[in-house]
Amino acid sequence: MNLTETEIMELQRRVSGRTERADSARRARLILLLANELTWAQIRGKLDCSDSYIDRWSKRFATERLAGLFARHAGRERYKVTERLEARVLAWTSKRKPADGSTHWSSRKLAAELGGEISHMTVARIWAKHGIKPHRLQGYLASNDPNFETKAADVIGLYLNPPQHAAVFSVDEKTAIQALDRKDPVLPLSPGRIERHGFEYYRHGTLSLYAAFNTKTGEVLGKTAAHHTSAEFVAFLTDIVANQPKGKEIHVIADNLSAHKTKQVDAFLSAHPNLHMHFTPTYSSWLNQVELWFAKIERDVIARGVFTSVPDLKRKLMRYIRKYNEQPKSVKWKYFDPTRRITPNSIVTAH
Repeated sequence: MNLTETEIMELQRRVSGRTERADSARRARLILLLANELTWAQIRGKLDCSDSYIDRWSKRFATERLAGLFARHAGRERYKVTERLEARVLAWTSKRKPADGSTHWSSRKLAAELGGEISHMTVARIWAKHGIKPHRLQGYLASNDPNFETKAADVIGLYLNPPQHAAVFSVDEKTAIQALDRKDPVLPLSPGRIERHGFEYYRHGTLSLYAAFNTKTGEVLGKTAAHHTSAEFVAFLTDIVANQPKGKEIHVIADNLSAHKTKQVDAFLSAHPNLHMHFTPTYSSWLNQVELWFAKIERDVIARGVFTSVPDLKRKLMRYIRKYNEQPKSVKWKYFDPTRRITPNSIVTAH
């Protein structure tokens, strides 16, 4: 097969073009291979094609030259996604379940269930447009506290409009932190490979971490303990008082753990009238800002940490707190829509 210089240049452009369609580049390469006098057997090996493919496109090129390399099949006519079609997809997604017993839809299952009239990619685009994510699942816990609104307003008020010349602390304990030591060496991070930990581990024991998050400065006062008892909680409250100027008003936000409401705690509060307890509504620990800090230390230290003993775990937790307090960050909460009251029936009360 003889080619002109113009044809050779055009065919080479199609073969090497980064934006060229793959089928067009394949046909162009076929003609170049034929021009180089390769046998059909050699071409089949290079292009992974059949004899009928070679015969069809070589004859078209011989008859029409470059114009013959364009495919005759124009493809399926593009269909329009109407509002009615979108509504049908959304209705099936939210109101029906797959016939095979699956708990949720995939785009392919729904497309097949609709009779194949639309592709699974169209289903995916409709879901994306309306923010539908059937594969996602979130848990929640709704508060049943009859005084939810009053307690929530009290806590939020301390964040947004704290009393002047008073210290506000979000306090809680992170219990049963395990001192886990890996049996196998940790394989470090390297190019093209993430850090890997062995599945087997030694469990040396546990401890609890008490933390008081200063809502104004973001500083954290921390203490570890072997157990989380009322006596330990009172001892931690004593540390909070000792770290503030004598007589300064202190407001402590805490959850409804039974260890926070014992006679020991009541006696301590009677002896320290400048310390005031504010309890979050039941099942509403998300209102306590220290939970955000606990999530941070979990990510940074605990989840991937290797601890050779309980004292080693304690040392690493306290070191992290000391380094964090060198550049603490407070939580900036904003109440964007004051017209929407937070009540036990509000969607934001579930977490």
